[in-house]
Amino acid sequence: MSTIVTVADSAHFLALVPRLLGFTPTESLVVVPMHRGRSLGALRIDLPPTGTPLDAVASTVVGMLCRVSGADGFTAVVYTAASAHPDLPGADLAEALERSAGACGLGVVDVLTVAGTGWGSHYDDRLPDGGRPLVALERHLPPVDGDQHGGATLPAVEPAAVTGVGAALLSLEAALAVLCGIPAVDGSPDRIDPAALEAGCALDDLPGLYEDCLTWDAATLDPMRAAVIAWCLARPSLRDVGLVQWASDRAGGDTALDAQRRWEDGEEYPADLASVMWGESDRPDPMRLEAALELVRNVAARTPEPQRAGALATAAWLAWSLGRSTHGDRYAAAALRIEPEHGLAEIVRSFVAHAHLPDWAFRR
Repeated sequence: MSTIVTVADSAHFLALVPRLLGFTPTESLVVVPMHRGRSLGALRIDLPPTGTPLDAVASTVVGMLCRVSGADGFTAVVYTAASAHPDLPGADLAEALERSAGACGLGVVDVLTVAGTGWGSHYDDRLPDGGRPLVALERHLPPVDGDQHGGATLPAVEPAAVTGVGAALLSLEAALAVLCGIPAVDGSPDRIDPAALEAGCALDDLPGLYEDCLTWDAATLDPMRAAVIAWCLARPSLRDVGLVQWASDRAGGDTALDAQRRWEDGEEYPADLASVMWGESDRPDPMRLEAALELVRNVAARTPEPQRAGALATAAWLAWSLGRSTHGDRYAAAALRIEPEHGLAEIVRSFVAHAHLPDWAFRR
């Protein structure tokens, strides 16, 4: 069920915005699309650097709002640490948003600024010099801890856990060599770990593995489970099967695996599966994506850094698919520091740089 909260005034609305987002934004523009006076969610972007043409920024923002199903107007909020003396920051951006909205037929309910020393509406003729006191916002609801960057840090793990996954990866490679009849290489263990053989056999049913791992306790992964997922995510063909499956279901994973095999045999990759990677498919179940992201973040944290890029890039795509572009960009950048030409990481960073969000983010 939807929860309807009636907003008494602008101060009450501003107290609710961080709860729509799940954090208190900093140096940001937040737009809240509306349908007949009811909010349809919230979208945050970084404030443009000084000197950026604001009409271009406003056009991009309003263009995204026009994609939100049912939106007939919006309220915008500028968050900045700048002083509200002598004038409220964000006036030029407010004017640019109004121009772009008028050209697209969207109504502007209000444009407000929460500055470092005060807040107010750019449409308030009675706004006092320096804005209204920030304490007025806290009278309604206590502040929300954390900003848009919070939660993007990988889980903290003991060094022994990373060492354990590194050893498990070596055991897994040795087991796969035995299963595939490949001669042992220097550095391979003398004895094949039975757990590695079991993990290698699990790859015979890759969609089954990807479905089962969504039920694992991500915070207490044993080394071999973390290793087998890290091994898969380091291989684009296997990783993409996982992304399609986590964004759909077990049957989607079966279809994606079959399509991958056919593509390797020279057939064309199905457009409907490729569209998932670009965010243009049916809306995924966010609970599946959340479970996958939590798993992959923990796998990345436990994997030795030289072998971590695949898990980081996968986390980047999953975060982006959930509308967390700031987190996605951070994971992708970390992956590229390890592998400077990592394909998926480059794609996610391009998505973020061009303000490209998955199409399902605009559908209720």
